[in-house]
Amino acid sequence: METDFSQAKQVLDKLIAKQRVHMYKPIQVAEILYRVRRGELTIDQVRNDLESYRNPSKRWRDSVSRLLLDQVCTSSQKFQDNLFESNAVPPNTLAVLARANADGIVERYIYQKFREKQYRILRLGKMLNEATVEAFDLETFLSEFEYDKGIKRSIGKAFEIIVYALFNTLVKHLKITITVSADPAEVELLREFEEFARLLLGIDVQNPTISLPARLYRASATNAADRGLDIWANFGPAVQVKHLTLTEDLVEDISGEIAADRIVIVCKDSESEIIDRVCRQLGQRIQGIIVQSQLVEWYNRAVHGNFSDRLGTDLLNSLRQEFRNEFPFSETLEAFYEEREYHIIDQPGSPFWLED
Repeated sequence: METDFSQAKQVLDKLIAKQRVHMYKPIQVAEILYRVRRGELTIDQVRNDLESYRNPSKRWRDSVSRLLLDQVCTSSQKFQDNLFESNAVPPNTLAVLARANADGIVERYIYQKFREKQYRILRLGKMLNEATVEAFDLETFLSEFEYDKGIKRSIGKAFEIIVYALFNTLVKHLKITITVSADPAEVELLREFEEFARLLLGIDVQNPTISLPARLYRASATNAADRGLDIWANFGPAVQVKHLTLTEDLVEDISGEIAADRIVIVCKDSESEIIDRVCRQLGQRIQGIIVQSQLVEWYNRAVHGNFSDRLGTDLLNSLRQEFRNEFPFSETLEAFYEEREYHIIDQPGSPFWLED
């Protein structure tokens, strides 16, 4: 039986090694094992009645991924169902894992691997929570940004959060407003489409002009090959954030796939010659290119400069809040781990044993 457990662990480890940062399929395995441990499924069902848990286990997985990631798997049903095929974790192997899962040791192992996969993001979150305005240094924070295999997308999102927190804090404290106004010469046209103007623009014949506070908004998550919109503004430009070195091909891809009239690109530092050249090639659509060294300088001014008493605390709070929103597991994983009582499992003899 010990040999069976070791072989099943090899299959599980192979599955985990293939996973991106979200680890949807291993989480689905963990939640099937959890239901067996709770008596909601039998090992015989796991081995012989796949249909009894094929679709329910997707709901169980999604419940956990919402808690930890605020996301659910959106892959095709065919791709999701590959989990149970012979090249992944077929029912016979699942049944062996269920037998090995005494007190939840295999579930614990899977969530320990999830925590390992998220290590760098969890480290960044801890750094943020412990940071003070006086000691915060963006360059030190950015030194954690490495393209570890499997978490490249998460690091890119963390970089996006850094950009958004700074831009949004400065726009808010500058108290910038924008004006929406209809041409007085077009009052009859406005009257004809007054309901449209009121619903879409917030103006009408009696109030043909309004002033609004300037706002920045982060776009929702897109696919891993994202070249699309990251941040948009109600005052014009779209901001594309990439933790990449700028190349002419990358800028052309971004420009071609964003419909906004004005684009601001934020990226790692590049040679000034390349920046000048791509700006000339792409013309007026590129409003500007901001590089990482400029972000570092602006952060230092915000937290250590003449206006740090006004900006510093607000900027760090914004950074922390956006980080929690983007990576919920930085706040929810340990509570989930303890609620399942994984922290009190003590089975050093199991092939699935890992120290916390």
